[in-house]
Amino acid sequence: MAERVKIWFDPEADFLEVIFSEAPGYMRETENDAVMERVDIEGNLLGFSILAVSQLAKSRPLIAELLSGRGNAA
Repeated sequence: MAERVKIWFDPEADFLEVIFSEAPGYMRETENDAVMERVDIEGNLLGFSILAVSQLAKSRPLIAELLSGRGNAA
């Protein structure tokens, strides 16, 4: 089953957001200061955002652990 993912990049704000679901939710910090996760009230992962995308090192990947499970939020 295919899932739709919405990806938004704002070059002026240097901000990237990936949205798995448009369900109501809120942003929550992760262990990586550049990454926030968007979750619903039950903690299901709805998406994530990355700040200062242009500052990421080109020689190594950004690693962040998104702790929320992905539920069936729609």
